Amino acid sequence: MRTMVHHGRMQMCAYAAILMVFGNALASDTESIRPSVSHPSFWQFRGETVVLLGGSDDDNLFQWNEAELREQLDRLVNAGGNYIRNTMSSRDEGNLWPFAQGDDGRYDLDHPNEQYWNHFETLLRLALERDIIVQIEVWDRFDFAREPWLVNPYNPANNRTYSVEESGLQTQYPNHPGQNDNRFFFSVPKLDDNAQVLRYQQAQVDRMLSISLDYPNVLYCMDNETSGRPEWGAYWADYIRNAASKKGVTVHTTEMWDPWNLSHPMHRHTIDHPERYTFVDISQNNHQRGQAHWDNMQAFRQRLADQPRPINCVKVYGADTGRFGNDRDGIERFWRNLIGGLASTRFHRPDSGQGLNDRAVEHLRAARMLTEAFDVTSAIPDRDSRLLSHRVENEAYLTHIPGKQYAVLFTDGGSVNLDLSGEEGLFEIRWLDVNLGKWQPSSKEKVKAGPSVSLDSPGDGIWVALLDRAS
Repeated sequence: MRTMVHHGRMQMCAYAAILMVFGNALASDTESIRPSVSHPSFWQFRGETVVLLGGSDDDNLFQWNEAELREQLDRLVNAGGNYIRNTMSSRDEGNLWPFAQGDDGRYDLDHPNEQYWNHFETLLRLALERDIIVQIEVWDRFDFAREPWLVNPYNPANNRTYSVEESGLQTQYPNHPGQNDNRFFFSVPKLDDNAQVLRYQQAQVDRMLSISLDYPNVLYCMDNETSGRPEWGAYWADYIRNAASKKGVTVHTTEMWDPWNLSHPMHRHTIDHPERYTFVDISQNNHQRGQAHWDNMQAFRQRLADQPRPINCVKVYGADTGRFGNDRDGIERFWRNLIGGLASTRFHRPDSGQGLNDRAVEHLRAARMLTEAFDVTSAIPDRDSRLLSHRVENEAYLTHIPGKQYAVLFTDGGSVNLDLSGEEGLFEIRWLDVNLGKWQPSSKEKVKAGPSVSLDSPGDGIWVALLDRAS
C-alpha cells in the first residue's frame, strides 16, 4: 500500500518523465487515480493503493498566485497530505472569472479568460509534481446567488452575449442558493432545455476538460452541496465521462448532496447509479457531531457493501472561528473518518474548518504516521463497537485486521476493554500521541489475547492504541 507522499519538488527531468507517461491524456487506468483493484473502497494512484489526507486554506487554490500556491502545496506534502479540493469558483473578491471581460466591464461569453485557465493548469501541474490528488467541483451554487451573482458573467446584466429575455435568467437571486432559484441549474435537456445558456456552460466545461483530461490526478464532483434536481448533475457527469471516453481516458465522477442526513432520498441518486457515480462524497455528514457522525457514516458504508466504492470527505467542518462545530469537533470528525474506513478526509478551509493551520498540520502528520504503521485499507471498522466494552458514547472507536492488527481511537482519553477472545497469543501495544505526533512508549507493551484486554489512554486528548500480533 502506498501511504507516503512524494516530498520536495521534482527536478525538471523528472517532471518531463511524468509528461511522457501522462501527457496527451494517454495515462493508463492503472497509473491514474481510480478505485483500487485490491481495495475497492479506497483509491489507487500510480498503481498503488493510497489513503487521501488533506487540508488547505482555500477551496479554489487555482485562483492563488503561483508562489503562494507552491508554498501551500509544499506545506501540505511536508505534513503527509496528498489531497486538495478545488472548486472552479470565482465568488471571492479579486477572483478571476472564466470569460473575457471588455473595457466596459461586460463579459463576452464567446471568449475565455486565458488567465483563469492558465491558473487552473498551473494548479494541476504543481499538484501532479507532488503526487497530490485534486478533487474538482465543476459548479458551485454560491457563485449563482446573492452578491456573487451580481458580478457573475452568466448574469445577463454583466455580459454582451444574451439578455434576460433570451436567456431566461434574472439579474438578481437574493435567496440562499440552497433554494435553487436560479434557472441556470435547469438548462439541461431533461429540465428547461435552455440551449442559449447550455452552450456556454458546455464551452466552459469543454475548456476545463481540455486541460484536466491530460492530468491523471483529478477527480470530478459535479456540485458543491447541491439541493438541485438530480437531472442536472447526471447530465454533467455523463457529459464529462463521454468527453473523457472520446479521448481514451477513464475519469471518476460524483455528486455532493446537501442533506446532512445520509439516509435522505437525495443520496440514493448517487448510491443507485454506480455506472455514473463511481465514488461518493459525504462531506455534509461532517455537520454531525460525536456518535451520530460515526453511526451515519457506518450506516452509509453498509448501504454500499454490495457495490463498494470510495467514500470521500473533501470537507471536514469544525473550527472555533466558524458556525459548524468547534476545533474539537473538526479534529474528531477527521479522525473518525480515517478510522471509519473512508477513502479520504480533508480539513475544510477557514473559517469553517481548520484549513492548513498548525493544528491541521500536526494531525495530518499523526494520521500519516498511523497509515504507515497500520493498513487502514485492509481494516474492518467495528461498526457497532461490539468489540469494545465499558465504553461511553463517543469515547472510543475500533477498526481492525482480524488476526493481525487492532487500532482504537480515543477522542479524549478514556479507558475501554477490547474483546480479543477470537485471537490467540500475544499482542504488542503502542500508543500514538496525536497532538505530539509521537509513538509512546518507545518499547512496546505485550498483552495476552483474551475476552477483556484493558486499554487505558496515557492522557487526555486524542490517542490511538495500536495492537500488533507479536512475532
